[in-house]
Amino acid sequence: MKAAMFEQLLADRRAKRPVAVVTRLADGEAALVHEEESANENQDGFSGALALTPEQLAETRQRLRANRSGALASADGALFARCHVGAPRLVIVGAVHIAQALAPMAAIAGFEVIVVDPRRAFATPQRLPGVSVMTEWPDEALERLGIDAQTAVVTLSHDPKLDDPALIVALHSDAFYIGSLGSTRTHAKRVARLSEAGLENAVPRIHSPVGLDLGGRAPAEIAVAILAEVVQARHRPT
Repeated sequence: MKAAMFEQLLADRRAKRPVAVVTRLADGEAALVHEEESANENQDGFSGALALTPEQLAETRQRLRANRSGALASADGALFARCHVGAPRLVIVGAVHIAQALAPMAAIAGFEVIVVDPRRAFATPQRLPGVSVMTEWPDEALERLGIDAQTAVVTLSHDPKLDDPALIVALHSDAFYIGSLGSTRTHAKRVARLSEAGLENAVPRIHSPVGLDLGGRAPAEIAVAILAEVVQARHRPT
């Protein structure tokens, strides 16, 4: 790998920007591929001496979104895509009892966890020890965080004034999972509100009732179900 490409790779890693290094094993020629086009990429969507076909570029980006390194289809020499992706993020809206259980569980599972709740009586270090907490309005917080394909968003406040703005931002993003607490009846009302906001085609992305149906009803049991569904969505995307 040439020095300039290596410096770009280091810069991407420092910025926590997902990047894949595609290498031709026969001679070591390489290219950098990002999820989205960057200023350093050419008009074909990659940078470096190694030329990639549109199909190889698409496959590399698919692997990058799933964080799955591996060989690419190639007729003129073996190509290998090495994905460099930071820890997945879980953004939880609502510092409620379920969040108190879900946050540490997700951290143990390798997620970077952020809890968003403008209600300062809920979002306290005492209730969420060791957890990153943002007390901005949810849509503002999610916009500032930059929701990408390595991010899951779960709304737990059960308050449309908090959950809906966060869901609107999430539905406009590439989040790999979006879930929202509430019964079937509650979700039907949510769907109506979001449809009025012009998101009727995106609403099916929301998992609600949130979490796998494990049968539990206690906050910690619901947290287990949510985390299980998030992990499932990350590794078995539809």
